[in-house]
Parts: sequence; structure tokens; C-alpha cells
Amino acid sequence: MKSTVTILKHNDANVHIEELSTGKKKIYVELTNNDLFLPIKTCETSYPVGLIDKILDLRGPDCLCDEILREESPNYIQRTLKYGLLSYQNQEEFKNKRLLDFGCGSGASTMILARMFPHTEIVGIELEEKLLSIAQLRTAHYGYKNIELMASPNPNSLPPGIGYFDYVVLSAVYEHLLPGERETILLQIWSILKPGGILFLNQTPYRYFPVESHTTGGLPFINYLPDKSALFYARRFSKRKLKNKSWKELLRGGIRGGSVKEILSILAHCPQMPILLSPSGFGTKDRIDIWYIHSGKVGFIAIKRLFLLSVKLMKWLTGVTIVPSLSLAIKKGQ
Repeated sequence: MKSTVTILKHNDANVHIEELSTGKKKIYVELTNNDLFLPIKTCETSYPVGLIDKILDLRGPDCLCDEILREESPNYIQRTLKYGLLSYQNQEEFKNKRLLDFGCGSGASTMILARMFPHTEIVGIELEEKLLSIAQLRTAHYGYKNIELMASPNPNSLPPGIGYFDYVVLSAVYEHLLPGERETILLQIWSILKPGGILFLNQTPYRYFPVESHTTGGLPFINYLPDKSALFYARRFSKRKLKNKSWKELLRGGIRGGSVKEILSILAHCPQMPILLSPSGFGTKDRIDIWYIHSGKVGFIAIKRLFLLSVKLMKWLTGVTIVPSLSLAIKKGQ
């Protein structure tokens, strides 16, 4: 029996959607605009065509499959959140608590958190209305009752009357905050976290890693350059066609990442002491924050050199580059 194929038309692509015998749909993105960078051309999904079309319209064909896999793939954000949260706190501890998903974007992390913690009140807030509309459609698709979605009034403020939370999650968010926004918004988030509560910050690239893969697609040593030089380097040599991007746009895209020292120095201004927690789970040995916790200044340098050597060896043996990112759990003192 011949499968049914639906074609969605976009200014920059044709998207082919094939109905599979499993009940899922296979998506293939055929770009018509060669100026776009397409990281993932094909994927499978359980989404209805209407939701796929909405994501295509609002996120574009270059982000379509990546956006879907962020929520549905067990090896993407789901895996990160599982280890990023449950390595520090037992799942039962989240029951009947409030959790803020700050910068929830299109709702991928929010949906996963709602599944992980069905008895937890999940509040997702997002600045961009178009992303929030996708999150709303996803919530309706799954019929989740423990999710509330809210719009942020501006990049430097939380929605008024949002209340207090036992947990706050910043999943792939911190790196997208502009330098002036980081301190402002982080202090506000800290102020609505209950004493004894935990701030989870994950999927933020380490600011000083030798290779910048998040925004430029793998330019070496750009993290060590001053802003003007980094802008020229990114525009001239990135394969992601950044030649018309401003420095502010690259910062918003996450080019500068974050560091443990930076985050803790911001929270050090607060009366309640930030306590950096150590994970009990596995899968954490290559993380920068673990180096920070378990090593002194001299030890950190030695570990860093050893790690960079192992990165080079791994790339030579497998062709795969390891990109460490932060996965922090910071407890608010009483």
C-alpha cells in the first residue's frame, strides 16, 4: 500500500511529510534557499500536520527538525534534563512543588518537565510571542494539565505576580542573555526562589572552551578574542553565513556562553548564600562545573590541560569533538 505524502510549501523550502505504518510521520526538508544552514534534514514525529506547519511557519525550515527532536528525542533535551536535575535531587522531591522553566522557548523543555514530574506545577515563561504560541500548541496537543505558560514583559523583567518557586530551570537559556541582562534577570530569579530551593542551569556552553560550536559552528579560539576581533572572525570564517550579523545578534545567539565563576559572582551579591551542589549521578565527568567543584587553582589547570589533550585524542580517533557545557545546581541558602 502506497504511503500518503503531504507537501508543505515555504518560501525557503518544500517540506515532505510521509505517513508511516507506525502512526508516525517522516519529515524531509528540501531547501530552496541555499543561504540557509540546515543542520537536520529529516526526522520522525508524532505531531499532527497542523502543528508541524505552525513550527515551519514560525521557526523556518532550517529549524524544523531540530525543534521537533528537541522535544521528542530521548537523546536530546530529555537526556540532559534527566541527568541535569535528577543527578542532584530525587524525583520524589519534586512532587507537589512549583517549578519555573525560565526562557521556555517553544516549550520543548516544558513538555519534558511535565512528563518527568506529572505532580509538579510547571510554569513556563518566554519573551518571544511566536515561540510561546508553539509551546501553547504543544501543551494542547498533549493535553497537559500541570503546565501554565506566561509571557515575559521584557528581557529584564519577570511577569508580575508570578509567585515563588521551589525549583527554577534555565535550559539552554543563559548563553542567550545579553551581558547587561544576565545580572538583572538572574538576581530577579534568585529573589523568587524559596530558601532551600534549587536553581538548575544547563546546556550553556562553557565560555572559555577552545572551540565555539554553539553559534559559529566550530571556530577555534574565538572565545579568547576581544569582541571586535571575534565579530570579524565569525563573519569571515563561520560556515553558518554570519557575515551580515551584528555583534548584538551574535551575543543573543549565544556566542559567549557562560562560566561558573560569572554566575556565582552575580549571586554573591544576594543575602542568601548560593551553594554549588555536587551531582551523585553518572555521565558528568567531562563537565566544566565538576572541574570547578573538585579542583583547586593548580589542580584545575592540570585537569584542564589533561582534558584538552583527551579532546584532541578523541577527535583524532573518532572525528567527534566533545563540547563541554555547564550543568549547575545551585541551592539557595536559608
